Parts: sequence; C-alpha cells; structure tokens
Amino acid sequence: MALGLTLTWLTLLILIPLSGLAVRSSALGWEKFWSIALDPRTLNALRISFSTAFVAAVVNAVFGIILAWVLVRYRFPGKRIIDAMVDLPFALPTAVAGIALTTLYAPNGWIGQFLTPLGIKIAFTPAGIVIALIFVGLPFVVRTVQPIMEEIDKEVEEAAATLGASRLQTIFRVLLPGLAPAVLTGFALAFARGVGEYGSVIFIAGNLPFKSEIAPLLIVIKLEEYNYAAATAIAAIMLILSFAMLLVINLIQSWSRRRYGYGA
Repeated sequence: MALGLTLTWLTLLILIPLSGLAVRSSALGWEKFWSIALDPRTLNALRISFSTAFVAAVVNAVFGIILAWVLVRYRFPGKRIIDAMVDLPFALPTAVAGIALTTLYAPNGWIGQFLTPLGIKIAFTPAGIVIALIFVGLPFVVRTVQPIMEEIDKEVEEAAATLGASRLQTIFRVLLPGLAPAVLTGFALAFARGVGEYGSVIFIAGNLPFKSEIAPLLIVIKLEEYNYAAATAIAAIMLILSFAMLLVINLIQSWSRRRYGYGA
C-alpha cells in the first residue's frame, strides 16, 4: 500500500512532468534542438547559472562546515537565535530575499556605497548572483552536516591530540573524512537549488544578456515571447546537465561512505 502510494505520488509529481518535457523536446527535432542549444545567448545563460551555482555551493560547503561546527561544539549567548536564523532562507520568500540583497549591494545601497568607490561592483553582476545563491543555499549544508557532527564524540579529537596530532591534522585527517558524505550531500543540495533559483536572483542580477542573465530567466523570457520550443529546449538542457552533475556527486558520495563510514 505504502509503496503503491509512493510510486503514484512520484509519478504524478516528477515522472510525468519530466516525461512531458522530454517528449516536447524530442518533437523539435535534433537540428532545431541543437540550434537552440548552441545559441550564444543560451550557452552564456547556462554558463552563468551553473558556474555561479557551483561557486556558491563551494563557499557554502566551507562556511557551512564552520557554522555547523560552532553550533555543535560551542556554547555562547544568542546561540539559539543564530541556529534559528540558519533556517531563515527556507521561510523567507525568495523575492523578498532578492530585494533585500539588492538594497544592500546596489551602488547606492548600505554596503554597495562603500564598495563602489573602490571599483567593486556586486549588484547586477555575476558576483551578486553568487551572493544570492550563497544566501539561499547555506542552510542545506549546515542542516546536513550538523547531525553528523553531533554524532562524533569529542573523545575522537582528544585521542588524536593525545597521539600527537596538531589541530589541523585532527581536522583534515580525523574529522573531515568522516564528514565527507554529509558535506557532499549538502553541496549537491545547495548546487541543485542554485541552478534552478529564480526569485532571489532576478533582482540582484540585473538580467543583462551575455553578462548576468541566468538560464531560468531566459526560459521565462522565451515563454513570455510564446517561444515554447526554445523554452522547452533550454529546460531540457538544464535537466540533462543537472542530472549529470548530480550523478557524479552521488558517485563520489557513495565512494566516500564506503571508505570512511560516517553518515552511512
């Protein structure tokens, strides 16, 4: 019963929409599909979407580990508030987040006004997209890594120190290998969210073709132009690339679980 409901729910919500996308894309024909796929504007939008999502996911992996470590290992005033704020991007509407970040980093914004005289421009550039994706993706890493960290006893660190390991050796040779599967999971989730993110990005990106235009926005533009063929082709390309990258990440994650054991 439960298996049947699960498969039905999965089919209705995921398999049928994806199948429809595949069928609609195949109806275009290879020549037209590749013509849309290799269009310079399409390639540039895909490059910006995937590159910014990857950079943001890497940054989140690093600082997500640090933040999770602080929340697990230390006690300090306001810890519960900070712990609750980690989940803020989950609850905050993405459009609100985009407007808030634009207000901060625009040339006349609270932070942007100090960066502009230095020749640093954040808003309406790929750098602004990265910041928006870091904001929305950080909770995925923290909430994935945090439970695994809580399972690692302090005695493991103390034993490493007793055997003569330095602090860096303890981190890189004892702790991080065991956290690798969880870190990769958080990275994959943050990356996947970043690739498809729309609401928090469109305001701070500026949406300039060949400069800061993301693939999800290009899909929306094609739909508004009633160019359903182009929108379908771009969506299919994003789907293929996302599946390929997530498959690689999952293979690395499986290898890491078999080798190190934590999070298995």
